[in-house]
Amino acid sequence: MPTPGEDWRAAMRHRAASTRAVLGRHTWAVSLMDSRTNPSPARLRHHDAVIGCLRAAGFDIAGAATAFSLMDSYVYGFVIQESSLPFTTADELQAVAAELLEHVPADVFPHLTEMFEHALRPDYSYTDEFAVGLDLILDGLEQRLPQQPTRRAASSRDPGKEPAEPSPAA
Repeated sequence: MPTPGEDWRAAMRHRAASTRAVLGRHTWAVSLMDSRTNPSPARLRHHDAVIGCLRAAGFDIAGAATAFSLMDSYVYGFVIQESSLPFTTADELQAVAAELLEHVPADVFPHLTEMFEHALRPDYSYTDEFAVGLDLILDGLEQRLPQQPTRRAASSRDPGKEPAEPSPAA
């Protein structure tokens, strides 16, 4: 659960990773996550803290609702997809991809062949796709925040110089 003052991206990343870990062990729970009409006080506190974290970051209530829904949809969907795959280990992935390559003609399915070859690289891990997708979502959500000076922009200013006042509109 996010704590007051916690960076929203770090809080959402932690929430996504911990939710994925729990649901990965209990995939049957995905369909129950938001189905109750009478959620527990702990669930209500959690949701309120997540919304509060997003609101404190600058999301309006509509943006917080979008972020909440998007994050949950991504995590739940990834868990369902991950649990449905015919492999759980890198060795099993290698075996599945190699078998598929034997039955999928490269001249008919060149893009699938390329994807299977990508998955057969020793440094490939399907589980790494989760973090990449999560980064894309967080980056997209951040783009929806009202423009605020970033820490990087603020730290690049001359420390002895005050920022210029904006000129009044004519």
